[in-house]
Amino acid sequence: MSHDAGFGTIGVSPDLSDALFAQGITEPFPIQALTIPDALAGRDICGKAKTGSGKTLAFGIAAIETTKVATPRHPRALVLVPTRELAMQVAGVLAPLAAVRGLTVVTVYGGDSTRKQAAALGRKSDIVVATPGRMIDFLERGEIYLDEIDLVVLDEADRMADMGFTPQVTWILRHLKGQPQAMLFSATLDGDVDHLVKKYLKNPVHHEVESDTPTVEEMEHRFFRVHQMDKVTVAASIINGAERCLVFVRTKRGADRVASDLRREGVKVGVIHGDLPQKNRSRAMVDFGSGVIRALVATDVAARGLDVKGVDVVLHYDPAEDHKAYLHRSGRTARAGGTGVAVSLVLWDQERETEGLQKRLGITQPLVEVFSNDPRLQDLAAWDPAVDAEAVGEAEAATGTDGAGPAGPASPPPPSASLRPRPGPARRRRRML
Repeated sequence: MSHDAGFGTIGVSPDLSDALFAQGITEPFPIQALTIPDALAGRDICGKAKTGSGKTLAFGIAAIETTKVATPRHPRALVLVPTRELAMQVAGVLAPLAAVRGLTVVTVYGGDSTRKQAAALGRKSDIVVATPGRMIDFLERGEIYLDEIDLVVLDEADRMADMGFTPQVTWILRHLKGQPQAMLFSATLDGDVDHLVKKYLKNPVHHEVESDTPTVEEMEHRFFRVHQMDKVTVAASIINGAERCLVFVRTKRGADRVASDLRREGVKVGVIHGDLPQKNRSRAMVDFGSGVIRALVATDVAARGLDVKGVDVVLHYDPAEDHKAYLHRSGRTARAGGTGVAVSLVLWDQERETEGLQKRLGITQPLVEVFSNDPRLQDLAAWDPAVDAEAVGEAEAATGTDGAGPAGPASPPPPSASLRPRPGPARRRRRML
């Protein structure tokens, strides 16, 4: 291939450009085109970019271009990430390119054998991808030393802050020798992340790009009122109509329970959360990515940083804790111009919480009561409850059945009347009185 185009134009060496081309990667993403030249020039980088923007290759190519062969237990590059799944994902992207240069990428994270990871560090560890907790454990045990680090990367810095890892991250950064080059990537640059930038990055170059993560306006949203006894079967109906569905719950125990309930409904489903052995989590991710299973149940923490292709439905089985969590969950679908729907299942006592979320995000979709035998659940992208509700309102206004016209004999409701929101709990209580 010609190295006067694609990655060659931003300073990437021919051998790595060829390796990228062999993977079908011919043109740099915006975050890569912006950051790689500055990184190769030795500048500190502060990148505002979300999952799916291509930032892994942005810092990964720079790391591989500049990293020298290390001695055992003395890596030359360190990448800190919030979760073990992200550590494996980053290592999976970097390892084939690193091999071109004879470099080795080693992962260090909790939930897996310390003996195997320590042995890998002792053999060869040019680039280490680690979660903060296990990294500190290994530092204290003398399994790894940071005295020869030339480059440190903080990936998903905002997620590490949200998960309470800022003290661990700063502890690790304080143990670096000298002033290695630093690169930080984060979806937001406020609070603890801003503190890290100001304290540990030297005159950084700031870059911000739009990512593949869709905005509120670009997503399709559905909010369904369900009954507790019918909730699992509604979820199963939605999953059966999807190509690939990511199901979010709030707790580890809830994830196991929902996965078990869905299996009883005949759904092929996997589950990931922090209490599962790493081999189980890895198998679930591989099966989900390859299409062996149609759905993956995940907690928010376990799914952070994951970039799963081809998710057409995100199902909020449990409501998101806040608007940021809703956007982060929902952003796993409708990527790169694709189609996708974010669906929330709402119980009667979660309606007020859901209305507040909709107001915060500017979403005007109605809260619609559904049951598991509703055929429209099989194709959510083709069914827009907001359009149906508007049609019902226009029909009522035209026929005078909205309460403004004279009273007349009762007539059967139109087929779409089930889309009209039921009275909330407060109104039902007043009627009972």
